[in-house]
Amino acid sequence: MILHPAVLALLSGSLLTGFILVCALLFSIRILVRWDITSGSEYQLTLERRTYLIATILNYAFAFQIFSLFLYIYTADHLHGLFTGAMCAAGSLHVNSYGYPVLLLKIVNLIFAGTWLILNYADVRGYDYPLIRPKYGLLLFLVPFVLVETVLQFLYFGNLHADVITSCCGSLFSLERSGIAADIAGLPFRPAMFAFYGAVCVTVLCGLYFCRKGRGGYLYSLFSALTFVVAIASLISFICLYFYDLPSHHCPFCILQKEYRYVGYLLYGTMLGGGVAGIGVGVLMPFRGQGSMARIIPGLQRRLAAGSIFLYIVLTIIVSWRIWVSPLELN
Repeated sequence: MILHPAVLALLSGSLLTGFILVCALLFSIRILVRWDITSGSEYQLTLERRTYLIATILNYAFAFQIFSLFLYIYTADHLHGLFTGAMCAAGSLHVNSYGYPVLLLKIVNLIFAGTWLILNYADVRGYDYPLIRPKYGLLLFLVPFVLVETVLQFLYFGNLHADVITSCCGSLFSLERSGIAADIAGLPFRPAMFAFYGAVCVTVLCGLYFCRKGRGGYLYSLFSALTFVVAIASLISFICLYFYDLPSHHCPFCILQKEYRYVGYLLYGTMLGGGVAGIGVGVLMPFRGQGSMARIIPGLQRRLAAGSIFLYIVLTIIVSWRIWVSPLELN
């Protein structure tokens, strides 16, 4: 294992998060089985007091879970100089078979963690705990994913050896290489650009309609998630080319480095933030008429939709500005 402050922070933070989630999982089973808001028993009162404490601790745990994605990418990028052939995080993650699965799990878990935080934010503002079972039910689903991610992350860092020769990003995202990355990199330029701008436009229009009418929440959530996927594919396919000013460099990690002013973190942040906020709108839809949620969720959904729209517009402005000023011309 390579001992590095960021590696130690990731591993220790993941262990602590895993421990917190396991404890919360045991509590969530009690909630799902024995919660009864109409009961005035001592046991029910104990559950109500403890749920505030558990929810507060989980807020911090999931905040770290979200932050850990960016710390993981930063760490992988920072370590690339230790491996022959690596030029950025793409090479570091390819050193062994655990790097990229951990990255994918962190993205999935970030979306789940963000969704849980949205549910909890709404629930703690209601006097009748209307979302107590849905949010702890989601926790049952989320915890195994986080635990698998923690194990794989230990395996990834535990099997890093400085004498390993790995592939550079130019090879991993080469059009001549077979695989998903090469297929995305090889997407035709104009259809990919049309898909990106089209997805953003449809999503923004659906979001504005929802903010104005309060209807179409599921549709907006669907388009928001779709736009997130399209944006990731577009970044590899053509967006990053304009930041590198090179027609053949499709790496989505070099854009995170200092020479590109770390703009990749802003791009990924707007994509993920827009996607999670948009998905949150749809997740809250089934509960907007339940008890105290009738006066809380509609306003929260509008704020989430507005935030998602704003982030996707910021993403589009940054991409459009770079395409405008870049000397690169793609046919």
